[in-house]
Amino acid sequence: MRIQRAGERYPGGDPAAGIETSHAFSFGGHYDPDNLRFGAILACNEERLAPGAGFEEHPHSHTEIVTWVVQGELTHRDSAGHATTVRAGDVQRLSSAGGVRHVERNDADVPLVFVQMWLAPLDPGGEPGYEIVPGIADSTPYALPEAAAMLHVRRLEAGERTAVPDADFVYTHVVRGTVRVDGEELAAGDAARITDARDLALMATGDAEVLLWEMRDPRRSFS
Repeated sequence: MRIQRAGERYPGGDPAAGIETSHAFSFGGHYDPDNLRFGAILACNEERLAPGAGFEEHPHSHTEIVTWVVQGELTHRDSAGHATTVRAGDVQRLSSAGGVRHVERNDADVPLVFVQMWLAPLDPGGEPGYEIVPGIADSTPYALPEAAAMLHVRRLEAGERTAVPDADFVYTHVVRGTVRVDGEELAAGDAARITDARDLALMATGDAEVLLWEMRDPRRSFS
């Protein structure tokens, strides 16, 4: 298990334009050849957008982009014709496939906070795809077969425990609160990268919200 603390993330964005980004993996000018990906995950960015701020139209390709809104509302438009508002508790997925362009903005009058994760597809190319799952429940994992991955959302009260999925790779990101996993204390913004996870549990040491990515080696199947 490798721990990455919130303070070890790479700063980015454009604070003068109301965009503050915190990168967990190599990104832009912050290049680390030992921190390019974990399992299928290529990026895990914490984004904070001031009212009226946003990312103007930009391209993506050969990437599965999953967004979890923590606070506020995210306005999304893309070149495939989708125009949506993503709210706290919603899971948004954009399969950029052979290529798509999109806009992400905070058109509300309150700050927007979201976590965006990029995953490598098993088979690049194809046609772009898009969906929103509103108000996803703790007991309903979000399957992303295109990347051999599942997203588990856990909202825990202090003292509550939950199983860490048994998997080839598990990426744990603490959205808020504090948790303990395998003896390690994690706070908001911290992440744990677990290889060959077996018989592990996560316990909330305060009220917490956690994202858990369960990923398999593409040469193997989920058990």
